[in-house]
Amino acid sequence: MSTEASLSPFNSVFFDLDGTLADTAPDLVAAANQMLAKRNLPLKPYDLLRPRASAGARGMILGAFGINTDHPEFLALRDEFLFNYEKALLVDSVLFAGVDALLDRLDAAKLPWGIITNKAERFTNPLTDLMGLRQRAASTVSGDTTPFSKPHPEPILHAARLAKVDPSKSLYVGDDIRDIHAGKSAGMQTVAAAYGYCGCEELPENWGADFLVTHPSELLEIIFPSRA
Repeated sequence: MSTEASLSPFNSVFFDLDGTLADTAPDLVAAANQMLAKRNLPLKPYDLLRPRASAGARGMILGAFGINTDHPEFLALRDEFLFNYEKALLVDSVLFAGVDALLDRLDAAKLPWGIITNKAERFTNPLTDLMGLRQRAASTVSGDTTPFSKPHPEPILHAARLAKVDPSKSLYVGDDIRDIHAGKSAGMQTVAAAYGYCGCEELPENWGADFLVTHPSELLEIIFPSRA
């Protein structure tokens, strides 16, 4: 462990992907609007669909068509959405401003970091490869890597096991209340990423997270409190 890492109260940091590390909403919204265009229906405004991005296909289909998972057409629409999205994973998606510098600082300090997302591996792995994230991460866990997805704590505990770190000394950052519930259930301290999609009705400050940030750079003050 480096000198700087020894000054951190955490032995590792884990992140949600969509809405936390990466702004993937542009390509998710495009996949949904492609379905509407195919049906000669009006496209949905980006700002309307963006908050639903953390919920993936379920959120996009609800926003675009007003259809929930119990609707008889949901599965067919979901498969069509995922087909569209898989063909264009990284067109307009980017890392949030400040994330590169944050990850560089973690790497320089030799403080392990990982990714825990509800996105399926068929999307997570190629996307994080193309973004240059998976090659650097101590662990990358998707929604179907274990039998469970967030808010269940198992994906987070699995990521900690892969990274060979103690979850009770780790930090988890996410932009959805499910992330906070999962992180707390896994024994981690948690950060609500208020700069992300935050699609639930509860405001991020009411999620019960240990910390709240409005920009990725603010995480440095939490991870390295004496050297920010």
